Amino acid sequence: MQHTKTKQEEAHKVLKHGYKNKLAAPRLTKIVVSAGTGSGMKKDRERNNVVLDRLAKITGQKPTVRQAKQSVASFKIRQGDPIGISVTIRGARMMNFLDKLIHIALPRTKDFRGIDRKAVDNIGNITIGIKEHTIFPETSDEDLRDVFGLAITLVSTAKNKQEALDFFEHLGIPFKK
Repeated sequence: MQHTKTKQEEAHKVLKHGYKNKLAAPRLTKIVVSAGTGSGMKKDRERNNVVLDRLAKITGQKPTVRQAKQSVASFKIRQGDPIGISVTIRGARMMNFLDKLIHIALPRTKDFRGIDRKAVDNIGNITIGIKEHTIFPETSDEDLRDVFGLAITLVSTAKNKQEALDFFEHLGIPFKK
């Protein structure tokens, strides 16, 4: 006979952080995947298309090109120049991507020992930096000359850092011991 959780055990989980209701517990609202390409996008349009194509394969959604909000003379960037690519994922795609990230991509990372707890910010979000996009199975068979890094931000409704850490541990994010 399998052990089923009693209502008291479930209520204890919900009340751990003082939630009066299950709906008050934190939840994931969106995942933002972004890759900064800098001013190189202006010079090499082909690289722009490669990054766009690979991010679309990884996320299953068409990415958008992000433009500079203001001019910065020391970086030789003018307002409106393309400097990065971003994808915002919500709903079922978000959960599929999270599952793929936790169970397939992160274990394939070279010398992976877990995500640092400092990656969680004070408003309840976590940002994971990935050096090579080739850890995702959709892009691993392609040639390795155009490898780029990306940032993955998991946005939650957690109110503080400790609440977010507990929530992300519950989701299965592999933190360092």
